[in-house]
Amino acid sequence: MGVVIIDGTTVRDFVSNEESFTKSVDEQFAALDLNNDGVLSRSELRTAFESMRLIEAHFGIDVATPPDELKSLYDSIFDKFDGDNSGAVDRNEFRSEMKKIMLAIADGLGSFPIQMVLEDDPNSLLQKAADLEASKTAAT
Repeated sequence: MGVVIIDGTTVRDFVSNEESFTKSVDEQFAALDLNNDGVLSRSELRTAFESMRLIEAHFGIDVATPPDELKSLYDSIFDKFDGDNSGAVDRNEFRSEMKKIMLAIADGLGSFPIQMVLEDDPNSLLQKAADLEASKTAAT
């Protein structure tokens, strides 16, 4: 775990740096594409979101969510990512949705810096945003 100082501008700058953002999202996509077929299946995307424990934990406390409710939530997430309703999420669809998610995070953070504890995850987009910001500061 590491502590970073981050705000909405940090996240927006990362998203607007097309080279860094695209590379980071593509790395995350590749890590999620378990069978290396170039698309994410419903089960691959569900596995990814289950590992993040966004739905089954509330402020670090496990919550019991009924299985049918979980299935419905994960299906709705997949449907949002699968913009062309093909039954699979391609790299461009994944990039597009991740961009929306990151910009929503930026809006939520606003302009005031906060300290955030991040898991040690080489694919964490928030960590990569903080690293990009730190590299700019170090260069000056």
